[in-house]
Amino acid sequence: MDGITKIYDNSIGVSFYWEENKSNLVQLIFRDVGFHLTEPEIELFLDKVTDSKLQRNCGTCERGKDCRSILLQTPSNKVSMAVSAIELWQIDDLLKGTLFQLRMNNYLNDICKN
Repeated sequence: MDGITKIYDNSIGVSFYWEENKSNLVQLIFRDVGFHLTEPEIELFLDKVTDSKLQRNCGTCERGKDCRSILLQTPSNKVSMAVSAIELWQIDDLLKGTLFQLRMNNYLNDICKN
């Protein structure tokens, strides 16, 4: 993709910066949803993923880990999503990988300044 600087990707989505936009917002895309988030909002989203991991599927669910019965809150109070257990773990990885890469880049940029 032209015009972006990729931060992290996995099987569910990708995080990146728009090169033309000089803001500190990270674009996170998974499934058919895109979010523009700051680093603290990504951390908040990760906390909400952790909370959602405590939810369980119905005992009689035939779809198992593919059932989209888990309610995932987002950093926006007005948006929540129905996800499966598999998607939840992939979103968790996407957020953690994005935060790791952002922090590593910031650390390396700070070292290179000196």
